[in-house]
Amino acid sequence: MEVKDKVVIITGASSGIGEATAKLLSKNGARVVLAARNLKKLEDLSKELKESFVVKTDMTKEEEIKNLIQKTEEHFGRVDILINNAGQGYDAPVEKISTQTFKSLFELDLLGPTIAMKEVIPLMKKQGRGSIINISSGTALMALPNMSAYSSLKRAVVGMSLTANEELKEDNIKVSVVYPYITLTDFEKNTIKDGVREENWENNDPDFQPPDTAEYIAEKILEAIKTGRPEVFAHNWMSSH
Repeated sequence: MEVKDKVVIITGASSGIGEATAKLLSKNGARVVLAARNLKKLEDLSKELKESFVVKTDMTKEEEIKNLIQKTEEHFGRVDILINNAGQGYDAPVEKISTQTFKSLFELDLLGPTIAMKEVIPLMKKQGRGSIINISSGTALMALPNMSAYSSLKRAVVGMSLTANEELKEDNIKVSVVYPYITLTDFEKNTIKDGVREENWENNDPDFQPPDTAEYIAEKILEAIKTGRPEVFAHNWMSSH
């Protein structure tokens, strides 16, 4: 799907990959709907982006997610593309996982995107086409110590996405999952940590690949929209894991 003149909802749009994606899609002619909890950051970003629309949204609250879709339809009359990008990391060995933290991450990283999908799918069916992009993680492809909770949620996002893509084929709705690699954003700084030390991404391993920019991942998200491929990897070598 081409993005020019399309209405695109982007969650987690106030920073990082979401912000970079909003800028890229707006530059390509899309009308972007900016959703996140930080209203000031959204409003500042909106000033830069032509025809953009701000809806303050907490993706752990079902009513706010429903409000996001409803306000978008009221404002633009349609929803062409949904990008489920909002999320947070959690590093902890299995024996130290906090039940409460895991529950809250489940609501943000998996249940929130699922609710958003449920709300936009009927609209897209009525319109005759649509595109849903769910952001997973390279950790979903690996077994990395201390990342079991986060990785398991991101693996569930993959299962949700690929299954929905099969279900919606006859409705001309594409559901794609994008796997970012380590990305230069505040994601790591905002990651919850239980029983682990701060990570430093400097690595002496000669095979270690340097982190990507948020703008690079935004290009991969645009690629997923344009091609409709079920899976898009930040790097081809990731698909072999």
